[in-house]
Amino acid sequence: MLQGDTAQPSSRSDAPSETVSTIVLAAGAGTRMRSATPKMLHRIAGRPLVEHAVRAAAGVDPDSLVVVLGHGRDAVAEHLTGLAAVLDRPISTAVQEEQLGTGHAVACGLSELATGLTGTVLVSYGDVPLLDSATLRGLLDEHRESGNAVTVLTAVVDDPTGYGRMLRDADGQVIGIVEQKDATAEQAEITEINSGVYAFDAELLAAALKQLSTDNSQGELYLTDVLSIARADGLAVGALVCADPWLVEGVNDRVQLANLGAELNRRLLLHWMRAGVTITDPNSVWLDCDVVLDRDVVLEPGVQLRGGTTVGEGATIGPDTTLTGCTVDPGASVVRTHGEGAEVGANATVGPFAYLRPGTRLDANGKIGTFVETKNASIGEGTKVPHLTYVGDATIGAHSNIGAATIFVNYDGVAKHHTVIGSHARTGADNMFVAPVEVGDGAYTAAGSVITQDVPPGAMAVARGRQRNIEGWVARRRPGTAADQAAQQALANEPTTNPTKDAQ
Repeated sequence: MLQGDTAQPSSRSDAPSETVSTIVLAAGAGTRMRSATPKMLHRIAGRPLVEHAVRAAAGVDPDSLVVVLGHGRDAVAEHLTGLAAVLDRPISTAVQEEQLGTGHAVACGLSELATGLTGTVLVSYGDVPLLDSATLRGLLDEHRESGNAVTVLTAVVDDPTGYGRMLRDADGQVIGIVEQKDATAEQAEITEINSGVYAFDAELLAAALKQLSTDNSQGELYLTDVLSIARADGLAVGALVCADPWLVEGVNDRVQLANLGAELNRRLLLHWMRAGVTITDPNSVWLDCDVVLDRDVVLEPGVQLRGGTTVGEGATIGPDTTLTGCTVDPGASVVRTHGEGAEVGANATVGPFAYLRPGTRLDANGKIGTFVETKNASIGEGTKVPHLTYVGDATIGAHSNIGAATIFVNYDGVAKHHTVIGSHARTGADNMFVAPVEVGDGAYTAAGSVITQDVPPGAMAVARGRQRNIEGWVARRRPGTAADQAAQQALANEPTTNPTKDAQ
């Protein structure tokens, strides 16, 4: 199987042995999101913003990883606890009680690291979701190879509004960064922007943070001032220009969230198409980062695959299908279906208009058809549930057929109960199976039956009243209606004799 997540941790075994510590700044209130959800927990491609940032930082295999929290910190910290288990590495947190600027935020993060720290401190932001581990590794390499005290990741953009501008001298050397609110008209025209991502010499950073001042338009401690402090001390300050500005694009509002989500989705689709997946209309297909697709998978228009869904070789999904946390085995077809936590076996077919709820397992060559809903149901190999049926809390054996309009009555108002249908069974249309009940292998049930007792193997179960026709009922109870008139006309047109009887 192929893996779409490109931000996997990698070893630094071939890198210098100096200590690398990472600090991810994720304390902002995110007021422009206008949301009760903390900004860092807004999602693109199935992951919160902060998770994208932490995974990228973890991908450089740092010795320490600290996330600085503020607004919504309890919820964000809870998510990070789960992420630490997934990544199998510790993630520390620091709290910035007051929003006193980026310099103050880094100082809060630094307080969680060892006293007398040496080596390199990598600083990134929690709201830059497309930044990847490869770019961070490139920044670290540039920092080491150039012997810089500070190396900043920059980008050249068409519209630099909102970003700090990079200041360079006549020789092109970095001399500082000016925030937009403090920039002169001339400086505001600069299109090389500060991404907010840095590699610092740890000892310089610790000393410089103590020298920061709030003497600026926002009255905050600017991390950018560390560059000027380093230069004043005669230390080297450099920059790495990121060739892809999307990687350093930040999220401040819902518009940017949507734009970055669309760009990340575009990149995921390109990855999978280059890996052998056919996507007939990339403009209408959306994937989460942790979706896994094998070669020769076909994704038709209107497909959404979420939550770790995996699709095996040669399977076809869609059109108009949403799967969350599902497994689709090779050769299967899932059409116009909504599924969550379900498994579809090899060469099985699902849909159109099916609803697979958690706990559904359809074995190889099986069928779940039109307007069928399943939940906590195991459906055996080659078994068909073709039409208009609810299968809940049930086990169905192999090569059976469930008649149209069948209901598995699993809930008695207090508790759920289980139904078992054997292999090679044939159940009639419009059946109800009132759980707990078991139908044996090879058994049949008649159409219209309400099955409340077990059916032995090979038996035919009939559970319905005998038909009784009350002739003349419409004329007596609905006289003069359209139904009465139609009936009277039909009766008038009937032969007065029985042709079959007369021929005998």
